Amino acid sequence: MARVSPPRSGSRPQPSTRELLVRTWPGRIFLVAAAIKLVAVVWRVEAPLPGSMTAMSGLATLGFVVALVVFSWRLIVQVNRRLLWRVRRKLILSYIFIGVIPSVLILIFFLFAGSLVFMNVSAFLFKDGYDTIVEAALVSAQAGASGIARNPASVVETIQRVHGIRAPVYPGVSVAYIGPDGSLQSMGPWKTLPAPGVIPPWVASLLGKEGATALTYGVPQKGAPAEEDLVARAVARVGASGSGFVVVDIPLDDHVSHQLYVNTGVRLENVYDGRTITGTSTPVSANPGQRSKSPVFERSLAQFDVYDWQKSDGEKHHDTLALTYHVRELYNHLSSAQSLVVGGMRLSDALLFVLVTIGVLFLIIEAVALVMGLALARSITSSVHELFMGTERVRQGDFSHRINIASNDQLGELASSFNQMTGSIENLLQTAAEKKRLEEELRIARQIQMSLLPRGPLEFAGIGVTALCVPAREVGGDYYDFFRLGDARLGVLIADVSGKGTSAALYMAELKGLVLSLSQIYHSPRQLLLEVNRIISENLDTRSFITMTYAVLDLTAATMTFARAGHTPLLFFRGSGTRGTEVLTPNGLVVGLRIPGATEKFADLLEEQCVDLENGDVIVLYTDGITEAMNGDSDLFGDARLGHIIAEHGHLDTADLRERILREIEAFVGSADQHDDMTMILIKVEQVAVEGARVAV
Repeated sequence: MARVSPPRSGSRPQPSTRELLVRTWPGRIFLVAAAIKLVAVVWRVEAPLPGSMTAMSGLATLGFVVALVVFSWRLIVQVNRRLLWRVRRKLILSYIFIGVIPSVLILIFFLFAGSLVFMNVSAFLFKDGYDTIVEAALVSAQAGASGIARNPASVVETIQRVHGIRAPVYPGVSVAYIGPDGSLQSMGPWKTLPAPGVIPPWVASLLGKEGATALTYGVPQKGAPAEEDLVARAVARVGASGSGFVVVDIPLDDHVSHQLYVNTGVRLENVYDGRTITGTSTPVSANPGQRSKSPVFERSLAQFDVYDWQKSDGEKHHDTLALTYHVRELYNHLSSAQSLVVGGMRLSDALLFVLVTIGVLFLIIEAVALVMGLALARSITSSVHELFMGTERVRQGDFSHRINIASNDQLGELASSFNQMTGSIENLLQTAAEKKRLEEELRIARQIQMSLLPRGPLEFAGIGVTALCVPAREVGGDYYDFFRLGDARLGVLIADVSGKGTSAALYMAELKGLVLSLSQIYHSPRQLLLEVNRIISENLDTRSFITMTYAVLDLTAATMTFARAGHTPLLFFRGSGTRGTEVLTPNGLVVGLRIPGATEKFADLLEEQCVDLENGDVIVLYTDGITEAMNGDSDLFGDARLGHIIAEHGHLDTADLRERILREIEAFVGSADQHDDMTMILIKVEQVAVEGARVAV
């Protein structure tokens, strides 16, 4: 009895939500429990629940839990079937859980840990640097107060001296002396607020025994109510009896902020009033010219105690300072203070080397994890060995062999398919051998056909030539060729045999030999096509014909003479660009028609045309596979679109122009299949009237 394989889990019809709720016992329990709960809710609104209803509500809750547990279990089983049925997914998940997820978690941990450390360090460094500014203001105020106390008559000289000492470091520094009688002597720009006329009582209460204090006050920025400018202000009492006060202001302006950045590696972005900014998310206005930073890394926040000098009680509040930093610069500031040398290098560099070593060890551990993952994959796929042994038996001709893999995953399905396949393997092998033989014959035919086309680039003094031929099948009926007709004359042929495949390729080969011999006899394109039609019409079958265009370029006479036998038009782009792309369509009947009077009609209709050549002229000969290329909507590429491309890019050389045309055709066609052979010749006149031009094909 043949072994019946279990149905593939991915192909089983899945029950709908309605079926799960109505036709399964967990769904019915869920519906009953939901109904009881709904009744209990409505009842509780109107009146207290009786004991029996309370008990039923408890049972309904238990039913909810049971139903959810069952549904969750079934969901896990279904996910397991869908996700882990393929062995490849098992291997991927194994490696993800063994190697990728721990690595990602470790990386995230160190990133956030490092960010936290650098945030705290940056805030500390900035606050320490700002405390230095506050201390400088306090020292200056105390020095001014001491100088005035010693010599009350030198008030102006004293504040000028204090200002002169601090101004080189803090250009925005301002110094003022407020006398006991309310007189004011000031020095400095006083950018943020004017010099104070009196000392508020709440400031005087802060002076203490030392008679001096330093604080930070904030002034709202104009047009930005949530932002403030900070000023470090120090106040010192003159003498023990209070013979006035000395006030020193150092504003936290751009110069001071830059100096702090140079000293600490931390840049102040903005200051926000804590009374108007709520929450932990603080917007930061980036300085112009600074690169943008992520919202988590290279940012920090600091809080300062700020007073409002203009309020009667000072109104102390917190301001939030938005700080930014570069990790490398901050690390350089930190490591520059490390002077301890260990083993010929600074301790900070040694620690950095240790960190790099740890990183290398981490990579080694990851490699070990990868090896472990491969070992696990090998254990999972050990059943593949049984499949391999079965294929070896079949390769030796034992088609009666059956394999047995007892698993309900993809390997089990593969074993069942393999056993069914071996019943007809012999016919499949015969079919494959026959197909291979035909493909080999077509490959050889294609090589022979391609060998009939010109090989290598055409070197002809005075013109640039590029051609292409892309058969729609292994072999096709399109053909082009070049013929040397003298020192400065070149014959160009392009033809399209009706139909595709082997018969068209054979007619193409016959046409090549015929034109190759006739081109040396007939110099007129019209006479050559007449003779070709006379000869080849005797050999073609009644269902076949050939369209062709033959042109002769004479660089000495600066002319091109051509005739067209039912072929696609010839596009001519004048290099001067005055007339755009011309479509040249002299009359002519297709070659090889075997109907009464066809030869005479061919001679009557065939016309020969001649055009003058100038430097920069572009001549395009092509088959209908170019202009009749279709997209998915069955729209044709068309002669007009091809002419427009040539007119727009005719200044390019022939190779670049060919690539431009091919890209436009590919973009137009998209994913649609090629339905006809595509052949094209691009000729660009580079120099006419060339004496002694030589041709090498």
